[in-house]
This record gives sequence, structure tokens and C-alpha cells, in this order.
Amino acid sequence: MQYQRPALVQGQQLKMNPQLFQSIQLMALPIQELKFRIEEELQANPALEVVEDNSTVSIDESEPGGQTEEYDYFEDSSDPGYTQSGYDEEATENKHRFMEGALSKPESLHEHLLWQLRLQPISESEFQVGEVLILNLDDNGFHREPVEALFEAKEQKVVDKMIAMIQTFEPVGTCVADYTESLLVQAGMDPNRPDATDAIIESHLELLERGKHEEIARKVKVSVEEVEEAREYIRGLTPFPGRLFSSEKPTYVIPDLMIVMREGQFVIIMNDEEIPVLGVADSFNEMASATAGKDVKRFVKSKVKDARWFIHSIRQRNDTLLKTAKAIVEFQRDYFLKGAKYLVPLTLKDIAGEVGVHEATISRITNGKYVQTEWGIFELKYFFTNSISGAGSSGSRFSKEGVKEVIREILEEESGQEHLSDQGIADLLASRGIKLARRTVAKYRKELDISSSYKR
Repeated sequence: MQYQRPALVQGQQLKMNPQLFQSIQLMALPIQELKFRIEEELQANPALEVVEDNSTVSIDESEPGGQTEEYDYFEDSSDPGYTQSGYDEEATENKHRFMEGALSKPESLHEHLLWQLRLQPISESEFQVGEVLILNLDDNGFHREPVEALFEAKEQKVVDKMIAMIQTFEPVGTCVADYTESLLVQAGMDPNRPDATDAIIESHLELLERGKHEEIARKVKVSVEEVEEAREYIRGLTPFPGRLFSSEKPTYVIPDLMIVMREGQFVIIMNDEEIPVLGVADSFNEMASATAGKDVKRFVKSKVKDARWFIHSIRQRNDTLLKTAKAIVEFQRDYFLKGAKYLVPLTLKDIAGEVGVHEATISRITNGKYVQTEWGIFELKYFFTNSISGAGSSGSRFSKEGVKEVIREILEEESGQEHLSDQGIADLLASRGIKLARRTVAKYRKELDISSSYKR
């Protein structure tokens, strides 16, 4: 019979307190998210205050002496939006917000096509069919679901009519199955297109992409000059017309750091204009030392402690970021002086040893953080690159990103008549002391989005 008996076991366990968890979170935040996090903390902790904020400048502060006198420029104006002093500030703000949103929202492909559909002299039933067809289009302007699955067979005549109508809407060539049909629709609306255009689009686009003009001319039974004329015409068409109305918002990157050369030395500048300077409110410091009730003192001391730790966490984040950037500059000095092909192999372990922190901390501090250099804006992780042979900096002295730039340089210098094969590129690299297999060259070339010699 087995019995359960109590026993003492000695072991180690890591417990993470809320303050440590907060520091780790702040370490990983890029500058934009850090700003939002600071705003949240300012709302939650009354002991925390903004000492200085360089990200916003008041108009009064920007003008000498400020503007103290109120001017009524529109007193005699016919502007119906004008109201005299004592206006409803909240209503005006809501109106401004509505107008800004209405003016800044881009028109989608569906909205643009539906607007044109409403202008057509068609019946209600035809409009409903057209609306279904438009809403079924993806961002390219192609059918998401097969048209046959959307309508009954008895509606086919109306469906065909509405498809033909929508295909003529701006942008021309939507409401089609694929890019080939879109190109045919666009070409079909131009009576002055080259004679060989339709035949090439229907059956020989792949040969056209590979530059097989003579073979196309033989199959279509036209001259090579006519094929080349059709090629130039097709290049002016839009294979994905719906993308002209893409509603995706661009992503803007704000660099956390800037690295510049001054008097022969690299200078690392922290982008502190985007981050407000924080401090502990004087009133809370006074309340913490004043004779007040126990509950009040406990609350005040707790908030002051949280504010000080939050400020310390931000300072620690910035210090670690600066130390990491300094170490990267030291390791990648040739890159900052000469360009991307001089990137050397670099690992998280190398920088962690230099800064004196764990590799996980370096991974956290470089993720989503951007630096502005003479060669462009890059994420800090860009400077960590593997060796083409061996592990990290212990392998070859040539980094993967550096070799890719050398390949790009070789292909840009190649003759317009002779296109180097992957093996030819590998041979040229070997003559420069960079030994790579042909398949590795092909892999790097594809990552550079460069076609093979067969298609170039």
C-alpha cells in the first residue's frame, strides 16, 4: 500500500512583481506606443505630471508676446458657421471632428462603383443585380465568388448586361474573373489598339514576359515589330484596376534614434521631442509628508511610488536603447561609413555582451525601434545579420545582407545584352572571396525580388 507523506523540497522560482512586468513592457514599446502608454498612465495616476512636452507647441507660445486681444474677423461675414462669443465649444469641436473625418476618409472601390451605378438609367431590379456584383468584388476588382453562385439561371440575361456596364465604369476593367480578362476589357474599349494586342493577352502573356517576341510573332502571324508595339501598349494597361482605390492606410515610422556624423565622430541622438518629460507632482510630495489620515497617506505614497517607478522604467528603457545603438555602431562602423554591402555578421549575443544585459533584453529593445541613418530609416533588428557560413559572427566575415547587396550591385552592372546566370554570379562572388553555392545565390536573388537571367 502506498502512502502520501509530506516532504520538504528546496528549489528556486522566479516571481515577477508588477513593477518588473511594467519595465519589461515599456522596454518593448516603440515610440508611438510609448506615447499612448504615457497618456494612459497620466490618466490613471494623479501623482504623475508632465514637466515638459516638446511634441506640441501652442500658437500663443510660438508668437512673440502671444495674442491677448480678441479679434472678431467675421462679425460682418455671411459664413453660417460663425458664432459670436459664448459659442457651444463641445458642439463646435464635434463639428470639426466630423468634417475632418469626412474629408480625410478615402473613397473605396465599392463606393466609387456604386456611385456610378446610381447614375445609370436602369430599373430597380437591374440596380439590385449590379449592387450584388459590385459588393462581390475584392480589392483588385475581381469576383470573390463565382457569378453563377450568386444568381439564378433565369437572371443570366440581366447579369450579363450589368457586368458589361460595370466593366465600363471608372476604373475600367473591374467586375472580371482575373487580370487577363481585365486587360482584355481595357484593350477592347480602345479602337486604336495594336492589332496583335487581343491575341497576345488571351494566349501569350507568359511568352511576352519571357521576351519571346519572335515566337509570339510566328504564332500570331504578325511581324516582330507589331509584337513589340503591342507589348508597349499592354504595359500601359492596369492589370489590377481595383488597387487604385485601395483603402489601406499607410504606416508611418517615427525613428527613436538618429545617427549622424559630426566632426569625424558618430553622434547618436535620442528622439526625445516625441516623449514628454515626466515628474512627480509637488502637491503629492507635500501630501505624502503632511499630517493626514492613514488612508490618505497610504494612497498618496502608493501613487508617488508608482509614478517614480514609471519614470525610472522609461529612463531605463532610453538608457538601454542608447547603449544598444552605441554597440551596434561600433560593430557596424563600416556600414555607417560605406553602405549596406559592408554589413558584418552580428548576433544578439554580441550586443548583449557589450551592453551587459541578457539577449532577451536586446531582442526586446530592438524590436519595433527604428533609427534614421544616412542610408535611410531601418529597424534596429536590420543590423543583426547571419554569416553566410557558420553561426553569427563566429562564421564567415561576410554577412547575408552584405552579400545580397553585392549581388544587387553585380546585377546592376551587368551588360544589357548578356544576363548573368546564378552560377555566373556565384563565380564572380568567388573571385571576390565570397564562396556561395548556386542555389544560395538563387535564394538571395529571389529575396531581392530580381528575376532570373531567363526572364530579365
